[in-house]
Amino acid sequence: MNKIVERLQNGIIKENPTFVLMLGMCPTLAVTTSAMNGLGMGLSTTVVLVMSNLLISLLRNIIPDRVRVPAFIVIVASFVTIVQFLVQGFIPSLYASLGIYIPLIVVNCIILGRAESYASKNPVVPSIFDGLGMGLGFTLGLTLIGIVREILGAGQIFGAQVLPLADAGKAGYTPITIFVLAPGAFFVLAALVALMNVIRAKAESKGKTIAPATGCLAGDCESCSMGSCSGKSTVSATKEEE
Repeated sequence: MNKIVERLQNGIIKENPTFVLMLGMCPTLAVTTSAMNGLGMGLSTTVVLVMSNLLISLLRNIIPDRVRVPAFIVIVASFVTIVQFLVQGFIPSLYASLGIYIPLIVVNCIILGRAESYASKNPVVPSIFDGLGMGLGFTLGLTLIGIVREILGAGQIFGAQVLPLADAGKAGYTPITIFVLAPGAFFVLAALVALMNVIRAKAESKGKTIAPATGCLAGDCESCSMGSCSGKSTVSATKEEE
């Protein structure tokens, strides 16, 4: 149980893909013009993460090391195709909004990163919850960005008007249209990342240290779990010599 909670907490808080690791920026900036788009993309990615981690973990002792990346891509692409057909068939409006970004989940660095660094080296159950935690963290990030952009840019949340608009001389809210455009995504992302950094700093000042990301993503080659990392052996050799 502790392992499961740890994996969920890791993905949602400690190594949140959006606000901490800064991964998956392409869909983060492109589809979050509304909260519904962000939620839909996040949940679609979560399903692919969980299912691909599950299958890759099951096959981790069968897939040859030299072809592991192509095998991971084939597995991820299969689940992405299934998710794409399901969204297209049951939620056509969301499919129309997300467009090409659903197929592009195949090359999302979050999914391939978790497959390589965790699912291919750990048992099935922890791998499932690792994918679930990372997916929920990604969903949380996209949804929050979408909510802020939608409120400021249209006065709405999930398509419902929450701020009465100014009309025919009547007092009301005037939408700030830049927030539903590309520059608005950068503004909102920067503000939320800054807020996350403040929260992390306060937590650390109270003794609740939130461990920073380690491994290849943080440039820490020594603790990198990838055998192909050329810096790993170099750093280790240097420390042994010292």
